[in-house]
Amino acid sequence: EWGARSPTSTSALNPLVPYVVIHHTEGPPCSTRSSCIRRVKGIQDFHMDTRGWADIGYKQEKMTRSIFPRSSHGTSASSFLVGEDGNVYEGRGWSKQGAHAPNYNSRSIGISVIGNFMKIVPNPAATTALKSLIACGTRLGKIRGNYSLIGHRQTKSTECPGDALYKEITTWNHYNPKPK
Repeated sequence: EWGARSPTSTSALNPLVPYVVIHHTEGPPCSTRSSCIRRVKGIQDFHMDTRGWADIGYKQEKMTRSIFPRSSHGTSASSFLVGEDGNVYEGRGWSKQGAHAPNYNSRSIGISVIGNFMKIVPNPAATTALKSLIACGTRLGKIRGNYSLIGHRQTKSTECPGDALYKEITTWNHYNPKPK
């Protein structure tokens, strides 16, 4: 666990979501468990205390290398965060609606990679964890088998998930250039 605070409110997420939305946090990356936990806590504190949100903007709650399946409630606005340490930090998890992508929150899982990926792609540990998390979601029946993978920039005017990471996900299976 990374010591998440409880959210001030949550909404249930529809089962079998058709979208996975990829984000980046824009700040510095993290490559060790302790540095990633510090980053996740800092993001949650900023989102809740400064922005007044119910939780972190990305689903993040507990950190564990083996989050499959999850055993407790989520605590952030995204479903999960992924660090360059290869760990997944659970936020709102599989069953709570995030607040990460306008018009997609009720029908998507939001995953944010910790770091700024405008010029570089996440390291192999992070991309492997990201792909494994999505595969886990499909196996658990939380993400549709025919899901659409999209970048946050496809849901609103933003540079997220960064130019390099966005270019990378356009090469992955399930990438959808024109989501509905």
